[in-house]
Amino acid sequence: MKKSTTYRIMISGGGTGGHIYPAIAIANAWKEKHPDTEFLFVGAEGKMEMQKVPEAGYKIEGLKVAGLQRSLTLSNLSFPFKLLTSLKKAKSLIRDFKPNAVVGVGGYASGPLLYAAQNKGIPTLIQEQNSYAGLTNKLLSKRAQKICVAYPNMGAFFSEDRLTYTGNPVRKDIMELSGKRKAAEARFGLKADKKTLLVLGGSLGARTINLAVLQDMKALEESGYQVLWQSGRFYFEEMNAKVKESGLNEIHVNEFIREMDLAYAAADIVVSRAGALSVSELSLVGKPVIFIPSPNVAEDHQTKNAMAYVSQEAAILLKDSEAIGRLKSTVDSVMNDENRAEKLASNIKKLAKPNAAIEIIEALEGIIK
Repeated sequence: MKKSTTYRIMISGGGTGGHIYPAIAIANAWKEKHPDTEFLFVGAEGKMEMQKVPEAGYKIEGLKVAGLQRSLTLSNLSFPFKLLTSLKKAKSLIRDFKPNAVVGVGGYASGPLLYAAQNKGIPTLIQEQNSYAGLTNKLLSKRAQKICVAYPNMGAFFSEDRLTYTGNPVRKDIMELSGKRKAAEARFGLKADKKTLLVLGGSLGARTINLAVLQDMKALEESGYQVLWQSGRFYFEEMNAKVKESGLNEIHVNEFIREMDLAYAAADIVVSRAGALSVSELSLVGKPVIFIPSPNVAEDHQTKNAMAYVSQEAAILLKDSEAIGRLKSTVDSVMNDENRAEKLASNIKKLAKPNAAIEIIEALEGIIK
């Protein structure tokens, strides 16, 4: 393909950072290779992509689409109307923008846009981040030209002849962490002579993880560890107040950590949820990881994501129901066993897919007529 060609690419999906950031990474990688490309993102009105995508420099249109609740709720009554309205707008956007291809990354808006594109005969590519495919992607995959997946053995969900095992695209700054430890210590107020536990629960926060740290923080500090803790927006004020009350000096609570490359560089062990993007990032980081999967997600896919790594002796699984009270002993089991820590770090690194964005771009080039 000639780099001078002007392409028109639509990318749809969102709802969570796990969908949005891979979508932006795909656009960035494509633009690097084909700088004259015009992009149009399509998201769900009121969801975080409506803010995050323009911040990344891309135009976005919103659909009035929403998910179908599992329980009987009033919002389910409006679902058919929202879906029909979204399908109508999706058709209109495709007619006006005339894309060469449409990429779906999962999330509510992905369904109507890819369905409309497929009905028009426009090539579609699905990027499935999780080890367990969602219903929307399974349905859309039947007419998609290519399905890029982040885990091996996804033939249970998709047609093998259209599958490409690419991994999840992640931000470039975490690819190289060497030499960043000192900058991390300065940025977060950490000490060079102490082991660092990095605790992540997502941008909004994970209540169980926060309560587990809260219960064990005194014991963690007494054991000589320092904790770099992202509590999330929902819990920051409460957790910060508790840390201040405690008088502890080595518990560094943050609402949100923007410089994730520095946080990863400082970490000796990472405690994290097992969202698709987190798992992909942590495999590139190559540090010992304790996954505490969220139980509040469709098809319990975070546990399945984590188990794909635990089965390769590349991570430790701590159940959400057992995290409060068992966090410290699980951390100790790695901090106090150098061989185990090295083995976990080495095995998770083997599962990294550093060229995911490039491979997805090549797959996308392949389906454009």
